Amino acid sequence: LIIERGAKIIASGTASNPIVFTSGKPVDQRAPGDWGGIVLLGKAPTNRPLDPAPTIEGGVGRQFGGTDPNDESGILRYVRIEYAGIAAEPGSEINGLTCGGVGSGTIIEYVQISYGNDDAFEMFGGTVNMKYLVALATADDDYDFDFGYVGRLQFGVALRDPLFVDPCDAGNGIECDNDATGSTATPLTRPVLSNFTFCGPNGATGTLNNHNFNMRWRRSTRFEVRNSILSGYRNGGFSMESNNTGQSYVDGGSIFRDNLVHALVNPYFIPSSSGNPTIDPAIITAAGVRTKAEAEGCITYTNAADIQLENPFNLTAPNFLPKAGSPALSGANFPSGSNVANSFFTVTAFRGAFGNTNWMAQWTSFTPKTNVY
Repeated sequence: LIIERGAKIIASGTASNPIVFTSGKPVDQRAPGDWGGIVLLGKAPTNRPLDPAPTIEGGVGRQFGGTDPNDESGILRYVRIEYAGIAAEPGSEINGLTCGGVGSGTIIEYVQISYGNDDAFEMFGGTVNMKYLVALATADDDYDFDFGYVGRLQFGVALRDPLFVDPCDAGNGIECDNDATGSTATPLTRPVLSNFTFCGPNGATGTLNNHNFNMRWRRSTRFEVRNSILSGYRNGGFSMESNNTGQSYVDGGSIFRDNLVHALVNPYFIPSSSGNPTIDPAIITAAGVRTKAEAEGCITYTNAADIQLENPFNLTAPNFLPKAGSPALSGANFPSGSNVANSFFTVTAFRGAFGNTNWMAQWTSFTPKTNVY
């Protein structure tokens, strides 16, 4: 379903009556890639040339981007997108929700993407802000940012299925680049996130090898992550993978503060093998990242259970709320003058996506394969 530049979709459901875009197959026969996905294309800025405008990935050949940061592509509210990701051409699967140059006039809130065959949410440039997001059992990345995306996101969840992942591409909670070449084209990709809860496979029996990092800040990108929970990812938690990305973090152009951090291996990671991009150790090392993060309000955990969420790794009935006494119930920070002091953000005392209220109630589903529609 492609919403081209100048068009709008108005999909505004309610908590008790969400709008569901899903497979047309019967119960127990649904599978990732049964259909395409939703593609929103707007006129907001990207860091790609305007003439000709770039075409969106996924083999659909439509142009996106422009000069209007306030452009509007409509409303997605109380929406579920299930079993998307068919390949429109070989090796080019469609994401659950693809946003290309989508502007801040667009409303995206209360959206769940389940069992997609590529990324759940992917943003190519644009300025759209998003709130109350759920990525369930994504094959590739849960949240992917590229081409100068500069929007804000709050209250997000990622829960991965240990037995499902793209066999040809590592699946991450976040993957982020300025562009594929690592250029410094402007606007620089710089998503601002607060109050996210990421739950990887956490060492479950049979976990597939391609489950990867919680956060991969890759080619010449910037970022801001606050008040969030990273837990259970197989190879690493917070990772940076280019000199420009590492230097921005050191200089304060990128921010990682007041987060609760766990990974099965390497809560903080700087790749060093010849097969991966590396950061000059004169800029920063993994040990240096940990020291800086912990000095800036982050807490590192050896065991995910020490974060004390109710039942966060249950695929069919998760409970991401903090237990009594959980460190997630306090410690959030929305400092005056910061990007998270913006009116878009709801100020909380808790870290992660939830305090004592479950905003996923009614409209989400963690059993899409057996739902009767």
